[in-house]
Amino acid sequence: MSKIKVLLAEDQGMVRGALAALLGIEPDIEVVAAVADGQEAFRAVGQHRPNVVVTDIEMPHMTGLELTARVRELYPATRIVIVTTFARPGYLRRALSAGASGYLLKDRPASELADAVRRVHTGLRVVDPALAAEIWNTEEDPLSERERQILRRAGEGESTADLAKSLRLSEGTVRNYLSEAMSKLGAANRIEAARTARAKGWL
Repeated sequence: MSKIKVLLAEDQGMVRGALAALLGIEPDIEVVAAVADGQEAFRAVGQHRPNVVVTDIEMPHMTGLELTARVRELYPATRIVIVTTFARPGYLRRALSAGASGYLLKDRPASELADAVRRVHTGLRVVDPALAAEIWNTEEDPLSERERQILRRAGEGESTADLAKSLRLSEGTVRNYLSEAMSKLGAANRIEAARTARAKGWL
């Protein structure tokens, strides 16, 4: 019987090693690569064509949610399982919208990850049960993808001028996006807006 090929994407070395070891002892699972950032993961998917990608959300260069969307677009046969500390319905909504088949929290028993890999490989969806129940009682994310991108970077301290240059937009356009995001979130400034959006799982 052919093994389920799994690619791991996790920026924390100790966690990445632990996940690789846990999955590696399963007789029907083979970890074909374990990488530290989203861009590296995307390249590795093209190289190894795994059946399942297990990824964190917050990673350098490309988030797990961005990785999910790109992999699902270019390699639709590959399933994605998000494994994260973010127990926020907003993140779950975005993960499912991006095309993830699984969403698990890192504090769940290790045996659940291997089981989730097997289940999504067969076409099923696996979601943390507490979050799945909570998702129906949460607010809809009001931010557009561009507002989210700009607000995330502004909240990390990037200036309007730097944002405009890297995104090839005018500074006025960047300010308009930030103003719109702040208005939607009822925030007084960009830092408060970013903090609010992050707390709700919208960044």
